[in-house]
Amino acid sequence: MTLELTPDELLSTTRAVRKRLDLDRPVPRTLIEECVDLATQAPTGRNRQRWHFVVVTDPQRRRVVGDVFRRALTTASGQPLTERDVQRMYAHPGSMERISDGLRHLYENVHRVPAFVIPAIEGRTDHASVLDQSGTWGSILPAVWSFMLAARARGLGTVWTTAQGPLEEELADALGVPYEEVMLAAFIPLAFTLGTDFKPARRVPRDQVLHWDRW
Repeated sequence: MTLELTPDELLSTTRAVRKRLDLDRPVPRTLIEECVDLATQAPTGRNRQRWHFVVVTDPQRRRVVGDVFRRALTTASGQPLTERDVQRMYAHPGSMERISDGLRHLYENVHRVPAFVIPAIEGRTDHASVLDQSGTWGSILPAVWSFMLAARARGLGTVWTTAQGPLEEELADALGVPYEEVMLAAFIPLAFTLGTDFKPARRVPRDQVLHWDRW
């Protein structure tokens, strides 16, 4: 069963879900497999199909992975914010406070999330050229977004996080992933959502991001 959403509704209401994940309801393997099948229909650079999806549902392994998630969050730094970044982030009062509150909730309850999805791709971009990076990320990102859309259509919630970044090698080791050959692209909690009435997010106006013929 899928939700009755038009393509536009699906695209505009697939939210980053943190607080509204149902932590008590298991996610059937068949639903996850359906989402992966749809994800692998995404475009892929030179048809190489180097994508992989590591799904973790075993309770003991989820505890291990959840511990890596928590420790990684406390060590993450990220790129410095520009003044323009800050203006956009706080353009709508209360939005960043809600995100922070949701992240705090996820941090405290990550061990209860019924499934983790770690998308991965063969080939590392640690010291790659922009061309090689764009080819690699341009192959995994469309597939993961397709997975997230497919999940939303089935009443499942996801949130793209990069929490694995600081401890990627440790997470790879815990999951038996050959770190030197395969890059873990993201860390995605997956669960049924509490309600399905998600709405479009408030974004900056179109005229601030749309450039016609030139910058």
